[in-house]
Amino acid sequence: MVPGAGPLNIMPKILDRCVRQLLAKGHSKAKAFAICTKSLQKSGNLKKGKATAKGKKRGKMTPAARAKDRAVKKRGGKKSDYTYRRKSNTVRKKK
Repeated sequence: MVPGAGPLNIMPKILDRCVRQLLAKGHSKAKAFAICTKSLQKSGNLKKGKATAKGKKRGKMTPAARAKDRAVKKRGGKKSDYTYRRKSNTVRKKK
């Protein structure tokens, strides 16, 4: 959870993760919340401050699972066709 967020610690995992990433990049807490909220609402992961079914599903996924999921949607195939590259948070298709 976001350090010092107080009662806001009860937020969807997907929002929490997004905010933490932006705080690590140097954004202010208010700006990080604004960016994440708008982005997650636009993608259908968040509605009225609560995670949608899609948002809950994505919030439970590991970074590797999300990267593979993105690759399958973009390039096709199966999740097992891809290997995760932790350093760059990307996947590469197995040969």
